Amino acid sequence: MKVYVKIALLVVVIMNTVHMKAQENYSISSQKDRLRQYSGQWISAMDPNTDSVAKLPEIKMSSLNNFNNHSLTVKVLQKDSSDRYNPILHEIIGYDSVTDTVFAAGHNTEGAFFIGKGKFSSENHWTMQDKDLNGHKTMKVDFDFQNYTDVIVEGFDTNEKSLWKTRYIKNNPKDKNIGIQLVSVHKEMLKNPEKTLIQLGRMGYSYVETFVYREGRFYGYSPKEFKAVVEKSGMEFLGSMTFFDPENKNDDTAIHTWWNKTIQDHKNAGVEYLSTSNSNIKNIKTIKELQEYCNYYNKIGKLCKENGLKFVYHNHADEFLKVEGVTVYDYFLQNTNPEYVYFQSDVYWMQVGGVNPVHYFKTYPKRFISWHVKDYKELGESGKIDFKNIFNYQEIAGVQYILSEVEAYSFPPLFSVGLAWEYIYYELLK
Repeated sequence: MKVYVKIALLVVVIMNTVHMKAQENYSISSQKDRLRQYSGQWISAMDPNTDSVAKLPEIKMSSLNNFNNHSLTVKVLQKDSSDRYNPILHEIIGYDSVTDTVFAAGHNTEGAFFIGKGKFSSENHWTMQDKDLNGHKTMKVDFDFQNYTDVIVEGFDTNEKSLWKTRYIKNNPKDKNIGIQLVSVHKEMLKNPEKTLIQLGRMGYSYVETFVYREGRFYGYSPKEFKAVVEKSGMEFLGSMTFFDPENKNDDTAIHTWWNKTIQDHKNAGVEYLSTSNSNIKNIKTIKELQEYCNYYNKIGKLCKENGLKFVYHNHADEFLKVEGVTVYDYFLQNTNPEYVYFQSDVYWMQVGGVNPVHYFKTYPKRFISWHVKDYKELGESGKIDFKNIFNYQEIAGVQYILSEVEAYSFPPLFSVGLAWEYIYYELLK
């Protein structure tokens, strides 16, 4: 366990017909939203034909959102012979709602100013026509997004001759240790785990949490193989959701058999914590049954601690139902051993369950090693959850991992998780 606090971004999609359509139906339709693909920190590839980057890339670009995502402030720096980065271009690029176009205004180091106007012809292709302040055309610039972290930019003169071509690779910072739960991009992971993980690492995610542990494997990889694939993408594999709920909570043979193998597999994968949830709460009718679960969680937590891992309980809304007049979540918090059982509070499901998460953080301080931060749409979009106030209670709660979920997508999943990273990084983690 590293000593610094890890902030985890767990972006989770729950695929149910009540809240969601099929993922493949999502698109980025508006000019304003398409422009957000260009936000972030970028570095140039070694060559326009490859996405490989040098240790000291030739160009660095910062493209930051302003005015409710209507514009971007763009700064471009180039490496000199002394390996120092000097500014070569400064511009603002924005969406104009009156003309439904993308505009730009900027200048270079020679003091030459320009204006530009253009449009996305599709989600992936964007063209801008630049002019000088006398109204003369100077250069046309094409942007071709290979994916959400890879864009080829090419400049043409007035005769359509290529002047230059640069490939930019997203390189968002990892200093706030934001992670992601891979259920958010589950279909993408099933299709191509390595390419998906590479994009997530470039978006700024520091580590991943999984939910697909089955028969000792993760997305078809052995524990050590999956650890290596994640690390190759510039991230770490730190957490895993696991599910085993034996009918007989006193069957120590079955419990130890399943959990000892699970723990060893996860140790081989290098994780720091295991989490679980309970889908059987609505069937619990007595305090005795609640206590059996608490005893079970204590057993798991003790096994994890003996093997250098942490065990974490994750809530949904059912935990705020009552059994014999007692709230299930309070009973779990009061009757599990803090040395063995940590809690991962899902603030969205707390609200659905009719409770204030801050109340629990104050009432049970230091019990919540992690949070799931989820909204009714992409993070911060619904206005129904006061995330900024909740984030004032990180220290009181004892949080080490902040995990965010996306319940309902408005855009393609990989685009949405990029927006979620931006919201956590720029709005919540000051």
